[in-house]
Amino acid sequence: MSPPFQLSVLDQSPVAEGSTGSQALLNTIDLARLCDELGYHRYWVAEHHGGPMLAGPSPEALIGPIAAATSRIRVGSGGVMLPHYSPFKVAETFSLLSGLFPGRIDLALGRAAGTDPMTTFALQRDRRQAAPDDFPEQLAELLAYLDDRMPDDHPFARLAKTLPGRPELPERWLLGSSQQSAIWAAELAMPYAFADFINAAGAEIASLYRERFAEHEHPAEAKPRTAVAVWVICADSDEQAQRLAASGRMTFTLLRRGELIAVPPPEKALEFLANDKPTPGPGQSRGQRRAVVGTPDAVRAELQDVAVKYGADEVIAVNILYDHQARRRSYELLASAFAG
Repeated sequence: MSPPFQLSVLDQSPVAEGSTGSQALLNTIDLARLCDELGYHRYWVAEHHGGPMLAGPSPEALIGPIAAATSRIRVGSGGVMLPHYSPFKVAETFSLLSGLFPGRIDLALGRAAGTDPMTTFALQRDRRQAAPDDFPEQLAELLAYLDDRMPDDHPFARLAKTLPGRPELPERWLLGSSQQSAIWAAELAMPYAFADFINAAGAEIASLYRERFAEHEHPAEAKPRTAVAVWVICADSDEQAQRLAASGRMTFTLLRRGELIAVPPPEKALEFLANDKPTPGPGQSRGQRRAVVGTPDAVRAELQDVAVKYGADEVIAVNILYDHQARRRSYELLASAFAG
């Protein structure tokens, strides 16, 4: 049965306990090839810095190898954390990628740091003071380069015409998990991808995005587009799916306590969770996190419900598993659940 939405993937390049970051990156390339063969619409890679669990600090470096290893699937960032970068450098990089892989490159942008405050500071070129919180200005500058609409009297105006991949351009998305990101996406007529796997209470925010979009005077061809990124683990049985999910549950439990670990094997995670006595302190509440975990039939039904609630045109599946073969199997089963 064909889904009423496009089905895509967000890969955070998880590092399994006892393995290496290098192997995690090779696994990302392997999974991308599989998802290309299975018919997924797009394959995004994330940006995280300074931790042992995820091996993807540079989506811009991963996109080219993934696009070269695949033939059809769209490839992009999920996302580039713009506060770390010069808008012009990001525009150049994604212009280059678009020129090499026409019609297949996405540039999804986020405001979050993707790491802790000290690592954020280490990423700064100028460390004499904290970087300004000027994301709207950064975003506007980046879009002006890509769209070649920098004001003529702007000192950087000529740079827009030098982007190496022209006339090819990346497809632009704004990422978010809060109302503010929805407001910016609507104002700028950008497609909006909401991180339900971070904040499962986003249906009203997606609705706000569409409402605000309609309030602005955009070109007639500009239409609101919503994607929802959901935590999805699919297995041959519910018991197996829940077992696999334990690895991620343990890593996130410890992450909320400030302890960063590589992804543990399910047996270790199950033992930890069975004996864990959660004592969240200030700023450590468990929060709301949705996990769609189960057999293909169960996962299909729940994802359809999530997509309807969000009014989503696309569902982006993300997960962190210890075993790479289990991740491959999860995406195979998910694709089969929606096969025509």
